[in-house]
Amino acid sequence: MAVFRARLDTRPTLRRTYKICIGMVGTVVLVIGIVLIPYPGPGWLIVFAGLAILATEFIWAHRLLTYARARYDAWAAWLGRQHWSVKLLFFAATSALVLFTVWLLDGWGTLADWLGLDQWTWLQSPIL
Repeated sequence: MAVFRARLDTRPTLRRTYKICIGMVGTVVLVIGIVLIPYPGPGWLIVFAGLAILATEFIWAHRLLTYARARYDAWAAWLGRQHWSVKLLFFAATSALVLFTVWLLDGWGTLADWLGLDQWTWLQSPIL
């Protein structure tokens, strides 16, 4: 990797192009991760991956990655210490957000169409 960096440093145009490409890829991965945070799956992992990509070229991203990981670890530890009712409330709120988003994106309407439940118009998205 050091040889690659040394080569980039000898060519300013290539260095700038590389930095722009890393910035674009890292930003896309970061935005996808942010969108996926409330859903079951690797939302936070994708956020941290996007920040790690950006951190290879940008100091601010490295600082933000360090800060975000510390805050995430603290939040996860806090949630782990909570009573089961708080954990259940958090799970219910997350589930409600997921179900609401699936409804907005017409997931339930599509499922109703597949199952022949066209009369259940309340499953249709109000925005699509």
